[in-house]
Amino acid sequence: MDNIIKIIETPRDGFQALGTIIPTSEKVQYINQLLRCGFQTVEVGSFVSPRLIPQMADTAEVLNQLDLRGVTSEIAVLTATEKGGQLACSFKQVDQVFFPFSTSPTFLRKNINSTLKQADQTIDGIQNNCLKHSKELVVFFSMGFGSVYGDPWSMDILYEWVDRMMGKELNVFPFSDIFGETDPLVIEKVFRLLIKEFPDAEFGLHLHSLPNKRIEKVAAAYRAGIRRFDTVIGGLGGCPQTGKELVGNLPLEALLEFCDLHKVHHELNLNEIKKARDLSPV
Repeated sequence: MDNIIKIIETPRDGFQALGTIIPTSEKVQYINQLLRCGFQTVEVGSFVSPRLIPQMADTAEVLNQLDLRGVTSEIAVLTATEKGGQLACSFKQVDQVFFPFSTSPTFLRKNINSTLKQADQTIDGIQNNCLKHSKELVVFFSMGFGSVYGDPWSMDILYEWVDRMMGKELNVFPFSDIFGETDPLVIEKVFRLLIKEFPDAEFGLHLHSLPNKRIEKVAAAYRAGIRRFDTVIGGLGGCPQTGKELVGNLPLEALLEFCDLHKVHHELNLNEIKKARDLSPV
């Protein structure tokens, strides 16, 4: 059915900016419950510098303690380096590897200390490992709807980079509104044009937003044809590199509200979602 949406739950993005470290056992208990809720994918951690993101230092331990019996959700981890990609691919539990790309050179430098050329080469290296180990690489277009830094941004630039990524045998591209400042009309226009230009690609929305425009932005993406949405139960999180950590992730609750209002179908088990909320470690 065209109105069934995929929901990707991203506790990694919710936990990463916390000032206190969540015990591994609590993370594992919580994520194991998330895996029983019916999400398309659960992003459980990241292989990044523990000095920069100490909350994710136990990702390997979390992966090794997952209870995957009867689980249909895919398991994802994020990395920004080829070394991290190699480590991610070494875990049989991992189905998908997420990479935080951006067409904004300034944001790439701030977020992952990389240039556009270096990021492109890193993606090549990670993709080679993913193909060898039957993993799927998902490339995020962080700050995909414009640049608050004044970097060049246009649909032609987006077309160029999506086309380049598809040439690497990639076809899933979530677009992020990292700063939470994008107008809903821009979100709708960008997605309509991308879907028209690349009908074989799967685009998604990774939204950071204050409460007043969340539903409006989700509706804009949905009207444009987006059926993949990233969420965090409770809306926890935010990008530590933006200076706007309080602009949290799209709460699962807000997306479910949108689904109820517009009779959009999802495949979540709401009873299991309630159990997950009760187990949340924050």
